[in-house]
Amino acid sequence: MVEVILRAVRVDVGSSTPLLLLEEVGGERVLPIFVGAPEATAIAYALQGVETPRPMSHDLLGNVITALGGRLFAVEITELIDNTFYASLRIVRDGNDIIISSRPSDAVALALRVGAPILVRDELMADQGKILQLDDEGDDAEQSEAELVAELREFLDTIRPEDFNQ
Repeated sequence: MVEVILRAVRVDVGSSTPLLLLEEVGGERVLPIFVGAPEATAIAYALQGVETPRPMSHDLLGNVITALGGRLFAVEITELIDNTFYASLRIVRDGNDIIISSRPSDAVALALRVGAPILVRDELMADQGKILQLDDEGDDAEQSEAELVAELREFLDTIRPEDFNQ
């Protein structure tokens, strides 16, 4: 497994779809994964440390795991089948590993909320990883977060229900 960090959340210009860029730690490859708008918003909230009056779904799941005596050990992005990425939550409870299937977007949002590492299967990163030149100029955290929120707001303001019919 290759450890990655969430390098950026962007909105793809061509499709107006949010995109996660997962960058390998100590490397130069980036795994791009398209996600839905609600998941991108949840991830943006986690990045910004936004506290909501009531738990959001990813907070709730983290709370349930903890309340049941478990700990999210890692999230693992494992495969790509028919243009759909698959992931797993690796939970440790009483010394046992519990593997739960997940969408990558939910897994990443949860990992960011609880501070768990994000891992990508070696073969998946080798097949799907891209070497991208990401702009580091002015990579101030506040500026990046503000840009992300602005991009997501613009996306949410322009999306229509018809856009999801395929």
